[in-house]
Amino acid sequence: MKNVWNLKNKSIKIHTMKNLFLFFFALFCLNLSGQVVQLGFKGGINFSNYKDGNIENVDYKNHTNYHGGIVAEVKIFKNLAIQPELLYITQGATLKQLGQELKNEMGYIALPVLLKFYLNDNKLSLELGPQASFLVSERNKVDQDNSKTFEMAAAAGLSLKLTNTLFISARYVAGLTEAKATSEVKNSAVLFSAGFLF
Repeated sequence: MKNVWNLKNKSIKIHTMKNLFLFFFALFCLNLSGQVVQLGFKGGINFSNYKDGNIENVDYKNHTNYHGGIVAEVKIFKNLAIQPELLYITQGATLKQLGQELKNEMGYIALPVLLKFYLNDNKLSLELGPQASFLVSERNKVDQDNSKTFEMAAAAGLSLKLTNTLFISARYVAGLTEAKATSEVKNSAVLFSAGFLF
């Protein structure tokens, strides 16, 4: 039964990834036909941790990670845009118990889809929206087969365009669903990014 479940999850991941690449290819075609869409890349560091855990005598410490991927900006109105992203992001925490530390690092393919509200002169913007993530790798597992393969989160942050193409951003991502099957912890992360739009 477990093997059937794993095969089903793998099939869902492959199907989802195929749809994501088709989606960004469609955006690329829109970008060629007009300037309502900008495509680009972003990357940076993030500080992640677990929250709402119920493991006794365990302290969670921030873990420094990284992220990077593709970003698009689809203008709807002058001060409003939709910003879908396809990122590889590492999250997790350092768990400390009885003087011992164990880093639990999990790699996700993440799809944030954010509403982007420009606050002044199309430079500073507020970003809000959901994020769906698929677990693709894990290092230093705390419990074998304990990590969930799908996660939903909410993201909010600020972005500043330094030029027409170069931008920096800061974002907080709060997990809405548990990252582990038994401990009920949720991922949380603060991301600092720099990126380039064509």
